[in-house]
Amino acid sequence: MSDDEARLDRGWMRHAIGLARLCPHSDTAFAVGAVIVGADGVEIAHGWSRETDDKVHAEESALNKLEPDDPRLPSSTLYSTLEPCSQRASQDRLPCTDRILGAGIRRVVIAWREPGTFVDNCVGVEKLRAHGVEVIELPDLAEEAMSMNRHLRL
Repeated sequence: MSDDEARLDRGWMRHAIGLARLCPHSDTAFAVGAVIVGADGVEIAHGWSRETDDKVHAEESALNKLEPDDPRLPSSTLYSTLEPCSQRASQDRLPCTDRILGAGIRRVVIAWREPGTFVDNCVGVEKLRAHGVEVIELPDLAEEAMSMNRHLRL
């Protein structure tokens, strides 16, 4: 990854972290922000946890703002402050990894991996990579991305 790509990734992740700060407080869910950026470097959509209802995840919220077959999605990057879920407590909703794969997104950037706080053994990164999605981790921004979740068992 070039220095310019790394700088851009960090800038978009900081935007996602700002979105996570908008999440309504919860003792039973993480505060997460997500941004979808097109190949042209322009934001397509964004979302945050509990933006539209108590169960909506950040990635889900951002994707819900777009048509499922939006032609920009396969060449876009999804930035999420937390690893996309591979399973959900809400059985009536698809895990975010499945939503990302269904949208055809080929690149995902995260700040930290999901701990076992609510779901044991999240394998979102592994599932995405197994399906050919490039996953970039920015561990240097993990503390900042976790900051609004410090009231939870991390």
